[in-house]
Amino acid sequence: MNNLPPRPPPCLRCWFAVGLIAVAVVASFVYLGIDYRALGSAESLQLMGKFIAEFFPPDVSPDFLGKVGHGALQTLAVSALGTVLAAVAGAGLALPASGRAGWLPRHVARFILNFLRSVPELVWAALMVLAAGIGPFAGALALALHTTGVLGRLFAEALENAPREPEHALTLSGAGPVAAFSYASLPIVLPQWVAYTLYRWEMNIRMAAVLGFVGGGGLGQLLYFHLSIFQQQQAMTVLIAMFVLVTVVDFASARLRKGLGPAYA
Repeated sequence: MNNLPPRPPPCLRCWFAVGLIAVAVVASFVYLGIDYRALGSAESLQLMGKFIAEFFPPDVSPDFLGKVGHGALQTLAVSALGTVLAAVAGAGLALPASGRAGWLPRHVARFILNFLRSVPELVWAALMVLAAGIGPFAGALALALHTTGVLGRLFAEALENAPREPEHALTLSGAGPVAAFSYASLPIVLPQWVAYTLYRWEMNIRMAAVLGFVGGGGLGQLLYFHLSIFQQQQAMTVLIAMFVLVTVVDFASARLRKGLGPAYA
């Protein structure tokens, strides 16, 4: 006797969506007009091989390694400062964005969060360089502005999904709204908030390295400088430093998230 459940009917909407995506991908390749034969020709491959060979061996002179180490610390500081500022601002905006202050503050806060995260970090960095000058402070502000929009939305959703019964029970017992939130809702969402912040810090490490191309300081600015004057061996050392920095931060962040519990690792 066949006890298998009946096969579900075909999802026509799903197949239609897949077909549209496939058509869009093919149309994009056709519109771009990429000459794959020239790209894969022997001359192109030879030029690419020659270009890659110019990056080796990396420059490991003590003076340059010291400069790269300073740039790595600057990149780490920019990402950490931008993430901390964003976590504080995001938490402040998450409270009204979760609907705890009424209809109008909820929509105003969500509009601000949507606007902040809709502008890419590179655009924010270009604006902050004009406002604060070239340097790591502009990079930290750019990361803080974009990450505030991301973390604020995630924090607000965590608050919306948290049960309100413990907070209501404390309010009915005579506790004020701040005390009820601090002792009931905040302990529930805080581990998730910390996990979101650590994950965004990982991403901001990578982005902080890129922001140097528009004057945000750190390893990115060092990489841009040496590439612009065709010093590929020095640029390779900077690329290796970026990889090491991102790997170390990813490992440390994963261990910290694992300590918060399996749900946030």
